Amino acid sequence: MRPAPDEHTVRIDTNIQRLLDEREIHRRLTDYCRGVDRCDAELIASVYHPDATDDHGSFVGLGVDFAGYVVDRLRRYDATMHTITNTTIDFAGDDTAHVETYVHAEHRRADEAGTEIVSFGGRYVDRFERRHGAWRIADRVVVHEWDRTDRVTLAFEPGRFRPGIRTRDDLSYPT
Repeated sequence: MRPAPDEHTVRIDTNIQRLLDEREIHRRLTDYCRGVDRCDAELIASVYHPDATDDHGSFVGLGVDFAGYVVDRLRRYDATMHTITNTTIDFAGDDTAHVETYVHAEHRRADEAGTEIVSFGGRYVDRFERRHGAWRIADRVVVHEWDRTDRVTLAFEPGRFRPGIRTRDDLSYPT
Protein backbone atom coordinates (compact mmCIF):
# COMPACT_ATOMS: atom_id res chain seq x y z
CA MET A 1 0.00 0.00 0.00
CA ARG A 2 1.38 3.42 -1.01
CA PRO A 3 1.69 6.04 1.70
CA ALA A 4 -0.51 9.10 1.42
CA PRO A 5 1.24 12.02 -0.30
CA ASP A 6 2.71 14.58 2.07
CA GLU A 7 1.79 18.26 1.98
CA HIS A 8 4.90 19.16 -0.04
CA THR A 9 4.09 16.61 -2.75
CA VAL A 10 0.48 17.79 -2.96
CA ARG A 11 1.65 21.41 -3.32
CA ILE A 12 4.07 20.45 -6.12
CA ASP A 13 1.35 18.46 -7.90
CA THR A 14 -1.03 21.43 -7.60
CA ASN A 15 1.60 23.84 -8.96
CA ILE A 16 2.38 21.53 -11.87
CA GLN A 17 -1.32 21.30 -12.69
CA ARG A 18 -1.57 25.12 -12.65
CA LEU A 19 1.34 25.33 -15.10
CA LEU A 20 -0.36 22.81 -17.38
CA ASP A 21 -3.63 24.78 -17.13
CA GLU A 22 -1.84 28.04 -17.97
CA ARG A 23 -0.15 26.38 -20.94
CA GLU A 24 -3.46 25.09 -22.29
CA ILE A 25 -5.09 28.52 -21.88
CA HIS A 26 -2.17 30.19 -23.66
CA ARG A 27 -2.45 27.67 -26.50
CA ARG A 28 -6.12 28.59 -26.96
CA LEU A 29 -5.08 32.26 -27.20
CA THR A 30 -2.46 31.54 -29.86
CA ASP A 31 -4.84 29.22 -31.72
CA TYR A 32 -7.29 32.13 -31.84
CA CYS A 33 -4.67 34.47 -33.36
CA ARG A 34 -3.56 31.86 -35.86
CA GLY A 35 -7.16 31.18 -36.83
CA VAL A 36 -7.86 34.86 -37.39
CA ASP A 37 -4.70 35.48 -39.41
CA ARG A 38 -5.20 32.35 -41.56
CA CYS A 39 -8.98 33.05 -41.92
CA ASP A 40 -9.66 29.62 -40.38
CA ALA A 41 -13.16 29.83 -38.91
CA GLU A 42 -12.99 26.25 -37.63
CA LEU A 43 -9.87 26.96 -35.59
CA ILE A 44 -11.32 30.21 -34.24
CA ALA A 45 -14.54 28.47 -33.19
CA SER A 46 -12.54 25.75 -31.43
CA VAL A 47 -11.25 28.15 -28.78
CA TYR A 48 -14.79 28.90 -27.54
CA HIS A 49 -17.24 26.77 -25.60
CA PRO A 50 -20.43 26.37 -27.70
CA ASP A 51 -22.37 28.83 -25.51
CA ALA A 52 -19.50 31.32 -25.08
CA THR A 53 -20.15 35.00 -25.69
CA ASP A 54 -17.90 37.47 -27.50
CA ASP A 55 -18.15 41.27 -27.45
CA HIS A 56 -15.85 42.51 -30.20
CA GLY A 57 -17.45 45.95 -30.45
CA SER A 58 -18.79 45.52 -33.99
CA PHE A 59 -20.01 42.02 -33.06
CA VAL A 60 -21.74 40.88 -29.89
CA GLY A 61 -22.94 37.29 -29.80
CA LEU A 62 -21.78 33.72 -29.60
CA GLY A 63 -18.07 33.09 -30.06
CA VAL A 64 -18.71 30.27 -32.51
CA ASP A 65 -20.74 32.71 -34.64
CA PHE A 66 -17.99 35.32 -34.38
CA ALA A 67 -15.65 32.87 -36.11
CA GLY A 68 -17.51 33.07 -39.43
CA TYR A 69 -18.22 36.78 -39.01
CA VAL A 70 -14.58 37.74 -38.52
CA VAL A 71 -13.32 35.59 -41.40
CA ASP A 72 -15.79 37.30 -43.74
CA ARG A 73 -14.77 40.74 -42.48
CA LEU A 74 -11.02 40.10 -42.69
CA ARG A 75 -11.16 38.95 -46.33
CA ARG A 76 -11.04 42.63 -47.32
CA TYR A 77 -7.42 42.76 -46.11
CA ASP A 78 -4.43 41.28 -47.91
CA ALA A 79 -2.89 40.15 -44.63
CA THR A 80 -3.37 40.44 -40.88
CA MET A 81 -1.12 39.73 -37.94
CA HIS A 82 -2.35 39.46 -34.35
CA THR A 83 0.37 39.47 -31.72
CA ILE A 84 -0.41 38.81 -28.07
CA THR A 85 1.70 39.73 -25.06
CA ASN A 86 1.35 40.31 -21.31
CA THR A 87 -1.07 37.54 -20.45
CA THR A 88 -2.26 37.51 -16.84
CA ILE A 89 -4.12 34.41 -15.67
CA ASP A 90 -5.94 34.50 -12.33
CA PHE A 91 -7.62 31.26 -11.30
CA ALA A 92 -10.94 31.34 -9.46
CA GLY A 93 -11.19 27.77 -8.27
CA ASP A 94 -10.16 24.72 -10.25
CA ASP A 95 -12.21 25.28 -13.41
CA THR A 96 -12.44 29.05 -13.97
CA ALA A 97 -9.75 31.54 -14.91
CA HIS A 98 -9.91 35.28 -15.52
CA VAL A 99 -7.45 36.13 -18.29
CA GLU A 100 -6.27 39.48 -19.60
CA THR A 101 -4.13 39.49 -22.75
CA TYR A 102 -2.68 42.49 -24.56
CA VAL A 103 -3.15 42.36 -28.34
CA HIS A 104 -1.59 44.31 -31.18
CA ALA A 105 -3.22 43.67 -34.55
CA GLU A 106 -2.06 44.91 -37.96
CA HIS A 107 -4.25 44.74 -41.06
CA ARG A 108 -2.76 45.44 -44.51
CA ARG A 109 -4.61 46.27 -47.69
CA ALA A 110 -3.73 47.82 -50.99
CA ASP A 111 -5.94 50.07 -53.07
CA GLU A 112 -5.49 52.55 -55.91
CA ALA A 113 -3.84 55.01 -53.48
CA GLY A 114 -1.20 52.51 -52.29
CA THR A 115 -0.80 50.31 -49.23
CA GLU A 116 -2.54 51.02 -45.95
CA ILE A 117 -1.88 49.52 -42.52
CA VAL A 118 -4.67 49.62 -39.95
CA SER A 119 -3.29 49.03 -36.44
CA PHE A 120 -5.19 48.17 -33.27
CA GLY A 121 -4.00 48.02 -29.69
CA GLY A 122 -6.22 46.53 -27.05
CA ARG A 123 -6.85 43.74 -24.61
CA TYR A 124 -8.79 40.50 -24.61
CA VAL A 125 -10.54 40.20 -21.27
CA ASP A 126 -11.64 36.59 -21.07
CA ARG A 127 -13.25 34.18 -18.68
CA PHE A 128 -11.98 30.71 -19.41
CA GLU A 129 -13.69 27.63 -18.07
CA ARG A 130 -12.54 24.05 -17.99
CA ARG A 131 -15.41 21.83 -19.08
CA HIS A 132 -15.09 18.11 -19.78
CA GLY A 133 -11.36 18.48 -19.14
CA ALA A 134 -10.75 21.25 -21.72
CA TRP A 135 -10.07 24.96 -21.19
CA ARG A 136 -11.99 27.22 -23.60
CA ILE A 137 -13.26 30.80 -23.63
CA ALA A 138 -16.62 31.18 -21.90
CA ASP A 139 -16.82 34.96 -22.26
CA ARG A 140 -14.68 37.51 -24.13
CA VAL A 141 -14.74 41.30 -24.20
CA VAL A 142 -12.31 43.15 -26.44
CA VAL A 143 -11.14 46.38 -24.82
CA HIS A 144 -9.97 49.12 -27.21
CA GLU A 145 -6.93 51.15 -26.17
CA TRP A 146 -5.83 52.79 -29.44
CA ASP A 147 -5.89 52.52 -33.22
CA ARG A 148 -4.43 54.23 -36.27
CA THR A 149 -4.25 54.02 -40.05
CA ASP A 150 -0.99 54.65 -41.92
CA ARG A 151 -0.17 54.85 -45.61
CA VAL A 152 3.08 52.98 -46.10
CA THR A 153 5.67 52.17 -48.72
CA LEU A 154 6.49 48.48 -48.79
CA ALA A 155 10.03 47.72 -47.60
CA PHE A 156 10.51 44.58 -49.74
CA GLU A 157 9.59 43.94 -53.33
CA PRO A 158 6.87 41.32 -53.90
CA GLY A 159 8.22 37.78 -54.27
CA ARG A 160 11.27 38.23 -52.03
CA PHE A 161 9.78 36.06 -49.29
CA ARG A 162 7.30 33.23 -49.33
CA PRO A 163 3.91 34.88 -48.83
CA GLY A 164 1.51 33.93 -46.04
CA ILE A 165 -1.61 32.15 -47.24
CA ARG A 166 -4.88 32.91 -45.53
CA THR A 167 -6.16 29.33 -45.61
CA ARG A 168 -5.15 25.93 -44.24
CA ASP A 169 -2.79 25.71 -47.24
CA ASP A 170 -0.40 27.99 -45.33
CA LEU A 171 3.04 26.54 -44.61
CA SER A 172 2.33 26.63 -40.84
CA TYR A 173 -0.28 23.86 -41.05
CA PRO A 174 1.07 20.31 -40.88
CA THR A 175 0.61 18.31 -44.05
